[in-house]
Amino acid sequence: MAPARKPRDMLAPDPDGGHFEPHVPDVDYGVLDSLIGYAIRRAQIRVYEDFVSSLAAWHITPPRFSALQIIGRNAALKLTDLAQILGIARSGAVLLVDALESMGLVERLPSATDRRAYGLALTDAGRRTLEDVTAAVCAHDARIAGDLSEEEREVLRGLLERLGR
Repeated sequence: MAPARKPRDMLAPDPDGGHFEPHVPDVDYGVLDSLIGYAIRRAQIRVYEDFVSSLAAWHITPPRFSALQIIGRNAALKLTDLAQILGIARSGAVLLVDALESMGLVERLPSATDRRAYGLALTDAGRRTLEDVTAAVCAHDARIAGDLSEEEREVLRGLLERLGR
């Protein structure tokens, strides 16, 4: 039998290969069980674990995947625009693009409209990788939502969009 996990250990994956347990038996969660934000956070941790596991072979994290998608679908996007779209600081976008560039997935190209700026573009390897990881992400999404009907998925997406506004 595995030793009992201490409360501080419950937020991170167990070093022995365990995963976050969103509801530990015999723990009184008090008001937490009635809070929407807490339920979303517990679900997010589980979804994040599965996402990271699904894309580990490519070293693609959720922010990297989002950036690849946005860059791949929006020609010559500027770094400041990417930061705004992703809701992150410009300095965070710089680090994100630097990582993708060092992986050979993204390149900075001189902007046709602003000599001080660069547009972002996927490399050939970036396009191939994006195709592969998109398939893996779609499989991940289907897996994590597998217990929901299509109608329930649509309702959940709509409710989460409303909360996010």
